Amino acid sequence: MTTHVVVMGVSGSGKSTVAEGVAERLGWTFAEADEFHPQSNIDKMARGIPLDDRDRAPWLRDLGGWMAEHAAAEDDTVITCSALKRSYRDVLRRDVAALAGGHRVVFVHVHGPFEVIAGRMEGRRGHFMPESLLQSQFDTLEDLEPDEHGFVLDVRHSPQELVTEAVERILP
Repeated sequence: MTTHVVVMGVSGSGKSTVAEGVAERLGWTFAEADEFHPQSNIDKMARGIPLDDRDRAPWLRDLGGWMAEHAAAEDDTVITCSALKRSYRDVLRRDVAALAGGHRVVFVHVHGPFEVIAGRMEGRRGHFMPESLLQSQFDTLEDLEPDEHGFVLDVRHSPQELVTEAVERILP
């Protein structure tokens, strides 16, 4: 059985920092979901236009396919992905769940107050996602539901604390 961790949340929440720390601590394969976006999605966000479900669909399928390929190879993974809606998380789970052998997907939601995350985004340089789109992400965000395997981390904790808590809660 393999485990596939999706570190989720709005832009600027610290997904990449937490995911990289978890992958390093566990020695698991890491991927940054932003690297899977087609250029058209990046260009759209850079212009301050939120992605819609049509924009996200092929990107989510590619991420789910990447996870399924690693699951088939018995390789545990950690990936970042906003995974804002339940339907998006369902896509990520679907391909892995289709494999025999009880592979599991765990969602680690890095979450906190809008003001805290907006403040982080103000200091961020070189990222295509403008702060102006943060509210649209909060508006789209659907909390993890009780039947989804995952948990929430408080963005106000230090990155080291977040990584430690995530690792402790991920390992069976």
